[in-house]
Amino acid sequence: MSAAETPRQSGPTLRSKLLRWLLVPLSALFLIDAAGSYFIAQRLSDRVYDGELLEIARELALHVKPIGGHPAFDLEKDAERTLLLDQYDSVYYAVRGDGGVLIAGEPELQQPRAREASPGFYDSDLRGAPIRIAQLRTESADPNQAPVIVQVAETLVKRHALANEILIDAILPQLLLITIAGAVLWAGVAHGLAPLRNLQQAVAARSHLDLSPVRVDNVPGEVHPLLLAINDLMARLDEILSYQNRFIADAAHQMRTPVAGLKAHIELALREDDPLQTRQSLAHLYTGVERMSRLVSQLLSLARNEPNTVKKLHLAPLDLSKLAFDVTTEWVPEAYRRNIDLGFEGAASHALVNGDPMRLTELVNNLLDNAIRYSARGGRVTVRVMTHPRPRISVSDDGPTIPVEERHRIFERFHRLLGGHADGSGLGLAIVREIAKLHEAEIALTEDADGLGNTFTVTFPAYVDATRSPVSAP
Repeated sequence: MSAAETPRQSGPTLRSKLLRWLLVPLSALFLIDAAGSYFIAQRLSDRVYDGELLEIARELALHVKPIGGHPAFDLEKDAERTLLLDQYDSVYYAVRGDGGVLIAGEPELQQPRAREASPGFYDSDLRGAPIRIAQLRTESADPNQAPVIVQVAETLVKRHALANEILIDAILPQLLLITIAGAVLWAGVAHGLAPLRNLQQAVAARSHLDLSPVRVDNVPGEVHPLLLAINDLMARLDEILSYQNRFIADAAHQMRTPVAGLKAHIELALREDDPLQTRQSLAHLYTGVERMSRLVSQLLSLARNEPNTVKKLHLAPLDLSKLAFDVTTEWVPEAYRRNIDLGFEGAASHALVNGDPMRLTELVNNLLDNAIRYSARGGRVTVRVMTHPRPRISVSDDGPTIPVEERHRIFERFHRLLGGHADGSGLGLAIVREIAKLHEAEIALTEDADGLGNTFTVTFPAYVDATRSPVSAP
């Protein structure tokens, strides 16, 4: 497979994008909530066990008594063990006097914080282990005696256990809720995208020959414009392919007769022994080749000017009067050969239009070819260019007057009037109509002013005094 045929790598699916935009924020909210729940669990755990530490500190403060003018601590060992007994944590205490002098308890316990409120709680560590300290300041009734600070500390085993238990009790229901919400979102996204999958399957299952509108039930409002765009594309493809098929069929039908005639003339020339007869066969053969060459040229011109197949039409300001005069001048020898009076009446001022010079030249050529071809010998053909109310060109001839009931069909491809003896393919006026469509011009057929023959008029849009950039063909 060449690089041009290599399919592009598909990007992320719409389902993955939707789930990412829904589940990632949901998961982030869960993590934020889990962090907040852990913080709250820690606060609740500290609040519960800080109360117990404060009760122990108050109990210890009751055993601080003044002896000899100095505070002393009087607590029996059995009572101390009972007071400090804990199943999970180690409990320490320290009683300190003025200046942080240790009266009783654990000497390695952190010095009291002078600015800590009473009672106060703070975290510290003891011998490398994290602890929680409750600090209580006691005021003596004797104004001469300095206050005593009681500190009670414990390790954090049961605090962490309680915080984890609270966290689990709070997080598990939320995790279950997030899981259920994720499953519901997954199912909802899958159900919501089902019409897209059905649309994809409907398009994939189609034959390349089936260009009828795609129909999918229960299409969401957001997908409906896409379906309309697909059906519009199908309709345009059907129109173009129908035109191509019709063109191929018409071309094959039109080419069959000239090719058969050429074959017959060639066979006849091959069988002739008389040089004079052979020369006549070759002359007929040359005439047939000319007719077929003209037919092929017109078929190609018709295909080139079909509005549905023209991608870009480059319009430029041009003088319609000058263009028509130049083209008319080229037809003078042919008109003279047929003994036809070919005249030209140009506009007094420039008849400016926005157009494609090559196509407009072809338009005038086909109008003159049709007029000269169908006019009787000794007849008259007149080309007129006018500017008001809009730029227009008309070609009048002295040919057979086209009946009113036939005028709407005269511009159809391969249509020829019954009883006509002029040699033609029926494509010239069809080409004129297609070129007029490309220029948004109007073409009309009326009787000639003198009552003899026909007048073909092409009226162009009013000229805009600005060079137009390339525009898409209509």
